[in-house]
Amino acid sequence: MTKTLLAAALAAAAATGAAAAPEKYVLDAGHSQILFDYNHLGYSTTYGLFAGFEGEIMFDQEEPANSSVSVSMPLSSMFTGWQARFDHLMTKDFFDATEDETVSFTSTAIEVTGEDTARITGDLSLNGVTKSVVLDAKLNKAGEHPMAKKPWAGFDATTTVLRSDYNLGQFAPFVSDEVNINISVEAMKADS
Repeated sequence: MTKTLLAAALAAAAATGAAAAPEKYVLDAGHSQILFDYNHLGYSTTYGLFAGFEGEIMFDQEEPANSSVSVSMPLSSMFTGWQARFDHLMTKDFFDATEDETVSFTSTAIEVTGEDTARITGDLSLNGVTKSVVLDAKLNKAGEHPMAKKPWAGFDATTTVLRSDYNLGQFAPFVSDEVNINISVEAMKADS
């Protein structure tokens, strides 16, 4: 009888654990950034940055494959370090962008590859085109933030995309078609 009760309790505990839902985390805009770079004519590496963007992570720390992420940002928030470069990127040579045009990423699958690593597949929407990309991601840390006193998580991720896949291939191959993307984000558990 005791063994039966113990087995039932363990089964109930397992069922409760399996039913646990991912928890909503919102990006800390002050500590989240996306850095991109490309080769310019073989002479230099040119960099750009997105920061101050919004997004959310549905984070399942016990079963990371059940997590998801969605991020969006206005294209106009791109920082290139030189106004003339930014202005050129907004012309018909590249984005031909309106002020409200956005860049977004929404995950479609997460494959756990190690204790703190995963491959996140998702849809990247850029310049009116949506394509599937894969991010190589790493959980840097998850725990209580020492100052905010609430659950916090930090992640890094990388990927490479082709400009031409998003109708942005002007001047390739002289200006590299490949664009390297490095992402570092912090997220805090959302208030109920």
